[in-house]
Amino acid sequence: MSMHSLTAPAGQPNVQREKDILGVNVAPFDRAEAIDFLAHRIQERRFTKIGFLNAHIANIASTDARFAALLSDFVVLADGVGVDMAAKILYGAPFPANLNGTDFIPAFLKSQQKPLSVGLLGASRDNVEQAAERLREMLPHHLVTVVHDGFFDAAAEDEILARLRQQRPDVLLVAMGVPRQEYWIDDRLSADHCTTAFAVGALFDFLSGAIPRAPSWVRWLRLEWLFRLGLEPARLWRRYIVGNPLFLFRVLLQKLRRAGPAA
Repeated sequence: MSMHSLTAPAGQPNVQREKDILGVNVAPFDRAEAIDFLAHRIQERRFTKIGFLNAHIANIASTDARFAALLSDFVVLADGVGVDMAAKILYGAPFPANLNGTDFIPAFLKSQQKPLSVGLLGASRDNVEQAAERLREMLPHHLVTVVHDGFFDAAAEDEILARLRQQRPDVLLVAMGVPRQEYWIDDRLSADHCTTAFAVGALFDFLSGAIPRAPSWVRWLRLEWLFRLGLEPARLWRRYIVGNPLFLFRVLLQKLRRAGPAA
């Protein structure tokens, strides 16, 4: 299922306007469009893989051809100021909304009045359990269950897949880090296991409180990346200090290639 195959029936959002950011097609949804699109997919029980593109993930896709290729089978949402800057450079306007998973996924689940089954898979055992409890508090009308933490061997994986085939949750949140989570979703999951599979990165760590969110005014300024860098400089300096300028350099190269040779 490529992005180009997702022409929506009447009354549903259309993703024909996707924007190519470093070879990854990103759906230019505003929040309401994204919520409506995913709600329809769940209602119709149409298997859908959902990912997010930020500068870090775009850099990985730029150097990992297989990863970039598998993302063509995901509905990819815009995440963060970096891809907004890229959209301005390449297309003259930012994306309609910042749909980072940490904010968007709880908002999407909260918007759904019909009870949904939500499975959590990934992170550490403590963090996934605490994240599930937090979601139960926020969303008491949904059935939230922990499938497994993110540390498992081949035997446990078989059990996880068997459990998913039995439960077949409406929403499966997979938190294994980039690109492992996207590879796992692409390689292991099908319509037999869930209806929608989200690659959610550090969502469980945020929900559990293991990683604090930036203050609201920092997020409003779109500087949460700088807040995270201050919390974990040893782990994140390469992603942000090296990765962000590299991302913008690659975007400028894409713009030059799009412009073509001078007449």
